[in-house]
Amino acid sequence: MDGFLDETCEGVTELRVHGVAGTPPEATLNHPHPRQVAGDGVTGFHRRWWPGGRPSGSDADVPEERRREAYAWGGLTSGGRTVALWLPLLPFSLANLSYFMLPRPPRGARLRHVTEAAQRLFALLLTGTLVGAVTRAAVDLVGWQCTAAGGPCTRDATPGWLHWLGALWGDEPSKRLAVTALAPLLVVVLLWWLGRRTWERDERTPIPPGAAPRTGLPLARPRLWHGGAPVWRLRVVHVAFAIASIGLAVSAPFAGSPQGLALTVANAAVQVAAAVLVLLPWIARRLDPGERVPSWLTYACRGLGVAAPLVFAATIVLALAGLGTGAPGRRLPGAELGAFQFALMAGVGLFILLAGFVLARMDSPAEQPALGGLAGWFALMIAAGAANVLGLGLLFWTATYLGGPDRGIVLDDPLWWTAALVPLLLLGLLAVAVVLRLIYQAETSRLAPRLAHHYGQRHSGTVAGMWALAALTDRAGLVPAVLTGAGVAGFGAVAVIHHFHVLAPAGGLARLLAGTGSWALATVVAGLVLLGRRTYTDPRLRRTIGILWDVSTFWPRAVHPLGPPCYTERVVPELIDRVGRLARTDRDQVILSGHSQGSVIAAALVLQLDPELRRRVGLLTHGSPLRRLYAAFFPAYFGTPALAAVRDAVRWHNLYRLSDPIGGPVFRRVDPLGEGPCGDDGVDRFCWDPPRPRPGQPLPEALRHSDYWLDPAYDEALDRLIRVKR
Repeated sequence: MDGFLDETCEGVTELRVHGVAGTPPEATLNHPHPRQVAGDGVTGFHRRWWPGGRPSGSDADVPEERRREAYAWGGLTSGGRTVALWLPLLPFSLANLSYFMLPRPPRGARLRHVTEAAQRLFALLLTGTLVGAVTRAAVDLVGWQCTAAGGPCTRDATPGWLHWLGALWGDEPSKRLAVTALAPLLVVVLLWWLGRRTWERDERTPIPPGAAPRTGLPLARPRLWHGGAPVWRLRVVHVAFAIASIGLAVSAPFAGSPQGLALTVANAAVQVAAAVLVLLPWIARRLDPGERVPSWLTYACRGLGVAAPLVFAATIVLALAGLGTGAPGRRLPGAELGAFQFALMAGVGLFILLAGFVLARMDSPAEQPALGGLAGWFALMIAAGAANVLGLGLLFWTATYLGGPDRGIVLDDPLWWTAALVPLLLLGLLAVAVVLRLIYQAETSRLAPRLAHHYGQRHSGTVAGMWALAALTDRAGLVPAVLTGAGVAGFGAVAVIHHFHVLAPAGGLARLLAGTGSWALATVVAGLVLLGRRTYTDPRLRRTIGILWDVSTFWPRAVHPLGPPCYTERVVPELIDRVGRLARTDRDQVILSGHSQGSVIAAALVLQLDPELRRRVGLLTHGSPLRRLYAAFFPAYFGTPALAAVRDAVRWHNLYRLSDPIGGPVFRRVDPLGEGPCGDDGVDRFCWDPPRPRPGQPLPEALRHSDYWLDPAYDEALDRLIRVKR
C-alpha cells in the first residue's frame, strides 16, 4: 500500500473511544483517511493513513514513538439492519436498566437478592404482556371472534387471507385458534433468534486472562462482563414461558373436555416451572471466569426448553384435529388469566417499590441519587407502561382493521379505560414542558448579568440561554416522576372503576378520552412499523436510532435476556486485549481518550485492567456523563467510591463545558463566574464555550457536546498525561 501507516505499538498511543451515534473513524481521528489495523467488520481499531508518505510535525504519527488510534464500536448498536427490529424491545431494555439502578447497601444483601428475584419475575411478566398482546390480537380477535360462523371475517368483502379461515372452519374454533396461534409463535421465534444471534456475537466474548483482581466495587468485577451462561438460561426460561402462554390461549377455551383440560394443565405447568426457575438466585448469577453453577440448574433449563415446544406442538396438533365447540361467549374464554397476570405484575411492582425504598434508606451514598434512590422502580414502571402502550396499540389497530365494535369486534372495558389514560399522560408531559420552560427562563435571567463581564451585554443573554438549556439535564428525573405518577394513579383509578362498575367508557367525556387514546395507541404502532421500515433501509436513521441503544445497552442483560444486546460485554474484553498489546513495557503508554459514552466505557475499562498495566495508562475524558447521569442513576456502580477508584488507579483529566447538555464535571464543579479557582488542578478542567470574543467581534460558534479534541485545553491535558518522553 502506498502512503504511510504507522503499524507499530511501542511508545505513546492516544486511543480514542467515541460516543453515541456510531461516530465514524475519520471523525474520531480528525483525519480523512483512516485504515483499520485490528478488529473486524463490526468493531475495529483504526489509525491515520497518510497518502503523501511519512508526515512531519508535532501532530503526525511517528513509529515507535507516538500515534493516534481510534476504536470504533458503533457497529454493535447502529451498524446492522437488525437494529430496526430492536424498536419494540425498549420495555425489555428498561427492565435491564432497572436492575443496575437498584441500591446495593452492604447491610441489605438478603433483601436485595429477593428484590432482584422480583425484578426477574417482573421481566418475565413483561414478556408475557407483549406476547400476550400479539396472541390476543391473532387468536382472540381474528381466530375466535372475526372468523367465527357469522362473524365479520366470513363476509364476502373480507380479504381472502382471512375469509378462508371462517369459510372452512367457522364452526370449529379449535382449528381456527391453532392456525392463528402461528402468528404469535412467529414473534417468539423472532425474539429467540435475535437473542441467540446477539448472544453469540457479544455475550460469549471471553474476558482476557490477567484482568483486575477481585474487589468490593461492582464495576471492577470481571463477572459484570461475563454473561454468556446466565443470559442463555434466562432466554430459555422466557421463550418457554412465552410459548406456553400461546398454548394456553388455544387450549383454555376447551378446558371442559378431557383433552383440552390436559393441554391447559400442561401449558400452565410450563409457565409455573418457568416462573419458579426465574426466581432462583443462581439462574441469573454472573460468575467470574472459571466458576460454575450447579449442574442440575443447567439440566432443568434444558428440560424446560424441550418440554415447552413439545407441549405446544401437542396443543396445535390436537387443536387441528378438533377439540369441540369450546366454551360459549363472544370473548375468548380464559381472559381471567390475563387479569391474574396483570394483578401479579402490580403486586410485584408494589413489592419492588417498598423494597427499593428500604434499600435506599439503608444506603448512604456520598451524593443524593436520582429520584430518591427509586430510579430502578421508575424504570420498571415506564417499561410496563411502554409494553402496555405497544400491546394496546396492536389490539386497537387490529380491531380497527377488522371493523371495530360496529362489526362485532369486542374489546374489554379495562382496555378502553386504559386507552383513556393516554390523553391524560400527554397533558402531564405538557405540564412538565411548561415547568421546564419556567426553570429555563429563571436560570437564563440569573446567568445573563453575571456573564456580561465575560461576553459583554450584547452576547450575555445568548450564552446564558445556552448554559441554562444545558442545565435542564439535571432535572431529568422530573419527566419519569410525572409520567409514572400519572400512570400509576390512572391505572389505580381504572381498576377501581372497573371492579365496582362505577361507569362504562361508552359516553360523554369518558368515551371521548377512550376514543382519542385508542387512535393514539394505534397510531403509535403504525408509526413504529413505518419507522422500523425506514430504519432498515436508511443508514443515517440507523445511526440516529442507535443513540437510544448506545445509552441503554451499555448494561448487560441481567434480568431480561430478550432485550437489545449489551455491547460492553464485547467492547471491554477487546479493549483490555488492545491496551495490553499497546502498553507491554514501561517504555510504552496508552492514553485512553473517551468522549461522552466513550468516557463511561473507558472508566469501566480502567477498573478491569491489571494493576501493573494501569501504571502505563492515562485517562482523558470529555463531554462525560459519568457524574451527571451515571452516578445519579447508577450510584452502586458509578458512585463516588467507583469514580475515586478510577482516579486512584490512573492519572485522569476531565474536560467539560457548561454549554454541554450531557457532559459535566466528575468530582468538582468549578464556578467560572465566582472568585474561586478556575479548575486548572485536579481531575476536572472547565472549558469556555463559546469562546469569549474579542471586543467588537461576533460571538464564536458554540461546540456544546462535540469536538472537544479541537479545544486547546485537550492538547494541554493530553501533554500533561504523557509520562513517556522520547
